Amino acid sequence: MASTSSDETSITGINVTPLVDIILVVLIIFMATAPLIHNRAMKVDLPKAAQHEKAATEALQVMLNAQREVYLSGKLVTREELGRFLKGLSASSADVRVALRADQSVPYGEIVGLLDVIRGAGVRKIGLEVKPK
Repeated sequence: MASTSSDETSITGINVTPLVDIILVVLIIFMATAPLIHNRAMKVDLPKAAQHEKAATEALQVMLNAQREVYLSGKLVTREELGRFLKGLSASSADVRVALRADQSVPYGEIVGLLDVIRGAGVRKIGLEVKPK
């Protein structure tokens, strides 16, 4: 048989480019939403306020729960460790921001003590997180 110039060749390979594109988009979505999911995983009963602002996304998250345990970005730390870490961070960058989440059952004196540790480390931009009413 003589072959003609219009012979069709079959495509035997799989084009994975669309699959890679979809996987990268899903990965970006998960990376963007992971901090939001992580914050909801830790139980802190925030006080409610009518006047509030959204928390800055680039702020360090410091949490004081009802058992008076201190967490820095989800990791349990002592007040001394928190002070040392923030002091080192504020020495290298003057624009350190901290968002403090404290349970509403924690006495005011405990919160002031934690604020004193944060300010003593050189951090001047501190926000207190609340729930909207």
